[in-house]
Formats: sequence, C-alpha cells, structure tokens
Amino acid sequence: MPKNEWIRMDRGYVDRIEERKQVMQSNPKEAFGSNAIVDPAIAELYQEIMDFLPRRFPTMFDLCGDSLYNKVTGQSYSVNLTELDPMTMLRNLGENVEEDFYIMCPDSDNELRLQGYIACFPGGFLSPSRVGMSMREIHQPVPGYEARIGKGADRFLARLEGGAFVGRMNWSLQTDGRDLFRVDGNNFYPEQGHQLPTEQLPVNLDDCYLRVEHQTLTRLTKSRAVIFCVRSYMTTLREVRVEGNGPALANAIESMPEKLGDYKMRPMWSEAIYPYLRSQ
Repeated sequence: MPKNEWIRMDRGYVDRIEERKQVMQSNPKEAFGSNAIVDPAIAELYQEIMDFLPRRFPTMFDLCGDSLYNKVTGQSYSVNLTELDPMTMLRNLGENVEEDFYIMCPDSDNELRLQGYIACFPGGFLSPSRVGMSMREIHQPVPGYEARIGKGADRFLARLEGGAFVGRMNWSLQTDGRDLFRVDGNNFYPEQGHQLPTEQLPVNLDDCYLRVEHQTLTRLTKSRAVIFCVRSYMTTLREVRVEGNGPALANAIESMPEKLGDYKMRPMWSEAIYPYLRSQ
C-alpha cells in the first residue's frame, strides 16, 4: 500500500474529530495507553504523523516552526518533542486524525506485544485488557486464526520492513446504532461466557450498519515498533441496499463457515437482515 493511503480524510472529518474529543474526555482509560516500554515509539509515531499531515494534506494542515496548525479546527499543536509527554502526544494525534493506533513493541524474545494505543473508535477491542498480549493472543478468539493464519502472520510481521505499508479491510454488522465507540463489540466470544440466543433478537433495520475497518500495518524505523492502524467507516444497510450491494452482502454473510458466522453474530440477526438486503 502506498504511504499516501495511510491516513484518510473525507467530508465527515469535523464531526468525527469532535466525537473523538468527547470519547477522550469521557473514556480516558479506554482511549489512551502508555508506559515506559512504548513511550519512545509514541514519540517516533507522533513525529512521523505530524510531519506527514502537512505534506499529504496541505489544504488542511500547516507546519509553522514548532507548531502544526489545523486549518479546519483552528487549533495549533506543538511538534517539539521536548515539550510534550506521551499522553499529550496521543491526545494530539486523536484530535487531528480519525485513525486509531495500536503500538506493538518487540519484547526480549523479539515477539511483538501491544504496549500502547490511542483508540477512540474501538469496535469491541477493549485495549486495556490486551496490553502485553502478542498478536496470536489478541486474535485467539477469532475462528481459524491459529490454524490458518497464525504462523503466516508471525512470519509476515517478522519480515515487515521499516517504512513499508500494508492494508486490508475488515467488517462487522452493528445492529443497534451507529456509535463508533464500542467496547462490547459486534462479535461473539464463547470463552467470555457469551451465549448465542435460542431465538433471533428483534432488529430495528433503521439502526443497522455495516461497520468496515481499513486496517494498516507499518514498522517504525528507530524503535522497530509495529503500528496497527484502524480507520472505521459506518454505512447504513439502507445505503448498502440502495447502492445495489444488498444481495452481495447477504450472500457473503450466508456463505461464511458456521464458526465464523457465529463469531460475527449471524444467528442473532440473519432472519431479519437477509430478506431486507435482498429486497428491492
């Protein structure tokens, strides 16, 4: 993936930046993660982003001496690392871009472990409880990850060079509103005591959204930390249907293997969603 696609901007920027500020104020424990292990990587990431923004989006940002000026919000932010602590850097990132950043640092055995984050829009990823976990441990609840993906993912991360960028898309259905700050998630976790219902749950189709995450990975050159970056998009199922993509989405959901379908909570809403997506 080209670096220019790392950070994305669109017409919803102002509203979502305001939403991020509210999350950071109301939910600091879930939004911020910092410690001595990750602090050098936070500083390196901060410098990288603050240098990138005015070059990539010159109509939105200006670099003026030791300050980054956000032309959209009218706010200025110091880029002098000697003036800033890690938590301020994380907050400044959260107020300027919509992406969430999860910072994986190598341990003494060179295994990457989550050590820090700025996460305003978690899709059920409860960051404080995952600090210290490896990539495999984080993805343990995902059906098929260990058997089909785990070893390959480890090899891929080991080979990931500093300055390289890769991207993928992930999705879930959110059937109870558009809120982007979700610590409960849109997935089924039997190991956490979750139970699938014996009957389908009532669904208000006007509150149903396709939640898509643009996920990217890159490695910082100095700290060797890997940055897992997530940008979230919400699209109503009504929009999906109007665009003509309803049947394709219904077919994709229906064709998932049973365990993956359970993980995506398919048994909870499929009876209401399938006919809606396939109708004209």
